[in-house]
Amino acid sequence: MAASKIPLAGVIYCLNVADIESGVLKETHLGTTIMNGKTSSLPVLRARRIPITINANAARVIVRPYIPHTPERIGNIIGRVLKMGKNKVKSMTEVIVEDFSHRHRYFEEILEQNFDLISHFIPEDVDLSLHRKQLIGAYFSAEYSVEAAALFNPSIVQVASLTTDAEGSCRFIMSFRGVGEGHISSIEFRTGIIDSHKDIYFDAVSNYVRTPRTRANALYNRELFRLKLEDLGVRKNATQWLFGDLPSQFTVADLEHKFDEHYSGKRIREQDKLEAIDKARWLARSNYEITFRAEHRISERVIFPISETESGGIEDARFVRFTDDDGSIIYFATYTAFNGDTILPQLIETNDFITFKISTLFGKQAEGKGMALFPRKINGQYVMLSRQDGESNYIMFSDNVHYWESAQKLRNPESPYEFFQMGNGGSPIETPEGWLLITHGVGPMRTYCLGVELLDLDDPTKIICRLEEPILEPNAMDREGYVPNVVYSCGSIIFRDELIIPYAAADQRCGIAVLQVKDLMAKLLNNKVRNRTE
Repeated sequence: MAASKIPLAGVIYCLNVADIESGVLKETHLGTTIMNGKTSSLPVLRARRIPITINANAARVIVRPYIPHTPERIGNIIGRVLKMGKNKVKSMTEVIVEDFSHRHRYFEEILEQNFDLISHFIPEDVDLSLHRKQLIGAYFSAEYSVEAAALFNPSIVQVASLTTDAEGSCRFIMSFRGVGEGHISSIEFRTGIIDSHKDIYFDAVSNYVRTPRTRANALYNRELFRLKLEDLGVRKNATQWLFGDLPSQFTVADLEHKFDEHYSGKRIREQDKLEAIDKARWLARSNYEITFRAEHRISERVIFPISETESGGIEDARFVRFTDDDGSIIYFATYTAFNGDTILPQLIETNDFITFKISTLFGKQAEGKGMALFPRKINGQYVMLSRQDGESNYIMFSDNVHYWESAQKLRNPESPYEFFQMGNGGSPIETPEGWLLITHGVGPMRTYCLGVELLDLDDPTKIICRLEEPILEPNAMDREGYVPNVVYSCGSIIFRDELIIPYAAADQRCGIAVLQVKDLMAKLLNNKVRNRTE
């Protein structure tokens, strides 16, 4: 029996997949179609959309620092608060706490943290009460609605089921790109379960949203750090000076201590030393660890831009459940850091979705958008999909997940729906027949569609077969939104012989589409010979 539509936090609905297989919502198109200019009577396979809509909620807000760029303005604001009377400070702080504490967990703690960010501007001889610290913190704080404009570009990963989950179910975490004021992007999460009947349920979404703490004394890998600096143009003699006596795992404090020695030591041009110091500080700020409170629901956790390299947004995270050679599981995600001018590919690593390690990808081919990691090594190497030239799919191999030096073209745009450009739709999924790869293509009127192809398991540079027509394309609903005519995905999963594709519609909201794997494979393998000869 079909599950009822159940509203969750006003934004998500659940329905049994079987409800749409019987009639009006089935999207397998039969009849005559046009493929590459040739008429065909073969059926066109389309993914079926489930009546699940995931909308943005402007009420989900964080408190972020709101600090002027000049010390003079910071000092002026502090000075005005210091002149206020004690009773006025107390009453004003109490009103602020009453007005905002129901919107944020640990609101007073957040005010104190933001006070700490500018506390070095307070005169040393001034003794402040807790109320005055909190009020100063409030002046340097602002609410930010993380998904006021849009919630889109989802990816999904399966996670270990809880002991309370029913047998045969699949628990998942879905990530999203949230966009708020100023088009600043962040990463958000939802959780849910797919039961043994293929019903998809989302857990209730918390009304609270919280950013993490940056972990103090995070460790950096000396060799990776050195290679990245040289990748950025720092001379080798300067990196040798900088890292010569640092431990293999070092902290920012270790690095700053070395910076203090720049007037002594080896005879290296002062300009080279200063360049190494400047870029090492920048790199350290771009590579960091963050941690959330374990008691917070995953839907409360938001990864908001921290470093200047991502000040314009964290875009299109592609999460993948990665199985290492020893069988251990780690979750990786690639994303694009944007500072308003340039982009930088970054990597997220987490075991628990509580602590996240953020690091910069490097090497000559660690550039461009849309990098997606395979879920395991192949022949002892990490494998990554990318788009180096802005229009074609590429594939890369590396002994180090952070270092990508070479790339080879996997495929050019070939079908009309992707003539403008193409890319991946998230990490490939391993099947007995091959690596199942969702692609995206851009066609006329900047219409984004999703396609599919199959790569060889042992040599993924070989495309076994692909479909010439998209499996999901914008419908009338997808023509209305932040960016019209777009369906887009950053990662899918297979569960109980069903391909589950979360997708963004019009860069505004999200839905879920499904395909029976056996139908998809039959259609793909039917195109095997033709596609091999293209």
